[in-house]
Amino acid sequence: MNKKTVAVLFGGRSSEHEVSCVSAKTIISNINRDLYEVIIVGITKEGKWIKVNSIEDITSGKWKNGTTTAVISPDATQKAVLFLEGNKVNIEKVDVVFPVLHGLNGEDGTVQGLLELAGIPYVGCGVVASGVSMDKLFTKIIADSLGIRQAKYAAVLKKELEQIHKVTEKIESVLPYPVFIKPSNAGSSRGVSKATNREELIAGLYAAAEHDRKILVEETIIGREIECAVLGGNEPRASGVGEIIAAADFYDYDAKYNNEESKTIISPELPGNATETVRDFAVKIFKAVDGYGLSRVDFFVINDGEVIFNEINTMPGFTAISMYPKLWEAKGIGKPQLIEKLLQLAFARAAEAGGENDGQ
Repeated sequence: MNKKTVAVLFGGRSSEHEVSCVSAKTIISNINRDLYEVIIVGITKEGKWIKVNSIEDITSGKWKNGTTTAVISPDATQKAVLFLEGNKVNIEKVDVVFPVLHGLNGEDGTVQGLLELAGIPYVGCGVVASGVSMDKLFTKIIADSLGIRQAKYAAVLKKELEQIHKVTEKIESVLPYPVFIKPSNAGSSRGVSKATNREELIAGLYAAAEHDRKILVEETIIGREIECAVLGGNEPRASGVGEIIAAADFYDYDAKYNNEESKTIISPELPGNATETVRDFAVKIFKAVDGYGLSRVDFFVINDGEVIFNEINTMPGFTAISMYPKLWEAKGIGKPQLIEKLLQLAFARAAEAGGENDGQ
């Protein structure tokens, strides 16, 4: 049997660059080498695409000093990665791409658009699903159309901060303190803060504006932070649920990745029918954004068992502490099997869309 070639993309220009590097190591380590040859391409924070020789080079950071430039050709007749060093060009055919990119310039439809042009099957959601799911404001509009409860919110544009007092008055007229301030398009809780008064609100707005031109201000929901993994194509299925016990006041980037006291609990006991409601809502939201492959959908569950939607992540983390692979492991699907399922889903979508490469 001829091996397929999978290109793994990681790094990127987003604030989640470091998380992507760790996720990529997990995925590369669990790809079945009896079935696939693996090409590794790293993207620096500056946006330079580089051929990476090994997982060890990712761990050490040595890959960033690589001298071979990598380019995914947008020419759909090539279906290839071009490696350029000096005057030499090496063309390597690629059967599928696993874009292990979190956040902007990777999880938001940009790389997915490039891969659509290139005609190469890829793991994860398509252009539209990636774009609307990355933009929290658009996600809220979609969730509203489903009648699923979520936190009340106000939207602010960065330019509006030039008249900061008008902005704060507008927010205070619709939302009581405390509130959460989030960049609409940043991932992994970067730029997120909590405000209990106007001074903190102003500081939080400026902090969020460093990450995006659109800012979301939300009411505070006092509840348990519950996550659910979704896997599949036209008939996606939900995993069980997991709970986040944040070491900090809320599950920000530092609490998630740098504070060892933050914990995840698989299959926590929830009140009423909350577990099944979370699973049901996760699939409904995944379908509503036109999801494909994988997503992690996050909720709050309050004391009486009511479920409140928070957000959807179309390329969730694959680190040692990441909930997505943990939830499927609890269902008997280990990382190698999970990654193979995701690769096969990529081939299946390409075949359904009329692509020549169906993975057979």
